[in-house]
Amino acid sequence: MNAITIFVISIVALFMGYIFYGGWLAKTWGINPNKKTPAVKSNDNDDYVPTERGILFGHHFSSIAGASPISGPVQAAIFGWVPVVLWIVLGGIFFGAAQDFSSLFASIRNNGKSLVAITEKNVGKYGKQLFLIFALFTMLFLIASFIDIVASAFEGLAADGTKLAQNGASATASMLFIFASLIFGFFTHRLRSNFIVSSFFGVLLIVLCIALGLYFPLYFSKTTWIIVLLIYMFFAAITPVWVLLQPRDYLNAFLLYGMCFFAIVGIFYKHPQMQLAPFYGFNIAGEALFPVLFITVTCGAISGFHSLICSGTTAKQVKSEKDIKFIGFGGMILESIIALVVIIVVGAFFDQSNIYKAVPPVIFANALVNISAGFGIDTSVVYTVIMLSISALAFTTLDTSARLVRYLLQEYFQDFSNKFIQTKLTNPYIVTAIIVVFSGILALGGYKAIWPLFGTVNQLLAALALLTVSVWLGRMGKKYKMLIFPMIFMLSVALVALMILLYNNIVSLVGGFGTFFKEGIQIISIIALIFLAINLILDSIRALWGFYRERKTIEDKYK
Repeated sequence: MNAITIFVISIVALFMGYIFYGGWLAKTWGINPNKKTPAVKSNDNDDYVPTERGILFGHHFSSIAGASPISGPVQAAIFGWVPVVLWIVLGGIFFGAAQDFSSLFASIRNNGKSLVAITEKNVGKYGKQLFLIFALFTMLFLIASFIDIVASAFEGLAADGTKLAQNGASATASMLFIFASLIFGFFTHRLRSNFIVSSFFGVLLIVLCIALGLYFPLYFSKTTWIIVLLIYMFFAAITPVWVLLQPRDYLNAFLLYGMCFFAIVGIFYKHPQMQLAPFYGFNIAGEALFPVLFITVTCGAISGFHSLICSGTTAKQVKSEKDIKFIGFGGMILESIIALVVIIVVGAFFDQSNIYKAVPPVIFANALVNISAGFGIDTSVVYTVIMLSISALAFTTLDTSARLVRYLLQEYFQDFSNKFIQTKLTNPYIVTAIIVVFSGILALGGYKAIWPLFGTVNQLLAALALLTVSVWLGRMGKKYKMLIFPMIFMLSVALVALMILLYNNIVSLVGGFGTFFKEGIQIISIIALIFLAINLILDSIRALWGFYRERKTIEDKYK
């Protein structure tokens, strides 16, 4: 099938979803542009900062996406392009965008508080503690893994002392991005410079950083980069959001925009046929389409991580409720477009016989290189710039995640009965230092035993986020049933995946193929996660049922 046909039909569906379904949700839930947002009411020029929606959109989009929309679709290509495209389009509209929109809306209507705090108000303290465990599990292991991934991508010296120029270039460019972000943040926030003009010069700075990276690569060891990343993470988590986090994410988003635009031009210029088969089967190499597809393609369809960003950093910066749909729903739709472009480009421009022989970023980069071959561009430069951009994008996950964990812990300890603990663990410097130290320990290898569970736990978090928002919407007298099917489906996906992982780990351990420090720890973790999830679900159902009975009693009384 022609790649252009697939692309156009899918894009039209996504835009229709944004206009009609997104518009219907906004109307149904009562988005009110005249209602003051937390960013306006609690403006502290630190965490709560009313932000130009164009900048906030880029910051939010870069935070939820990073390099993730590139990996999932490529890995899921083993099932063929049809299931991947269908999940991206339908999942993106009715699952992911609905989750992100509702999470952002709920947080804004609760003074920018996280879903953890919203759970306490609507389900109870026990439910809050359970949700916090899931959120921290997701975030801390995500931070640790990305420290390891980014440090590896920046590692300039091989074990034998060989200099790795491509890695060194990525490192230089990413470090220079920090200074470019500081300049951009100062001009847009302090000097109130024109948004479009500032963006133009910001993009020029990004291009300059990439060029300097290519000519002046940094050659440091992986250990050195881990230390540098931890230090950067600390400052990104405590400085005012407009100083570093917001402008860096906004500018980094242009890397994704650029790659996406280049790929789309290639699709229309070369109008290729899909080399990837439409469908390979429901079970490929022991991997079942259900649940594997739905825990592999997360960013691009639905990801629980998004709900934490929406109710964490983003909600504290929205200056008008009219921006909620554009940022929450629209950000997810754009991420779906990126994922769609990835599966089409890889399916049309990459040699399918080699698709199992390389990692997703390399596959995607080579597909774009094959596009560039027809434009007379030096393919080696294209490959280096793309890999450099992907490495820089992975960097964006770190700073946002660290700040989110700080928010979660500060919220939790704010009402702690022990005043000493409350004072110390609501101090941003102390709590961030704890996060950095713990993340560093995990990054040195401690996270790897649990990492295979991350995709599943992330989707379980998505189900719990949808459940929490449903309870809140119900208690507010707003319609919530449109979130019930996505919640039940994602819950089924996550629990089935956990049960499969549990079975496989038990078989490995009993058969003598596994060890306690890997399979054993995973077994304990899976059982604990299933127990916690069931308890939170039952608590939420009880809360929703109690509210329903209370409302029914009042209605019957006044009939």
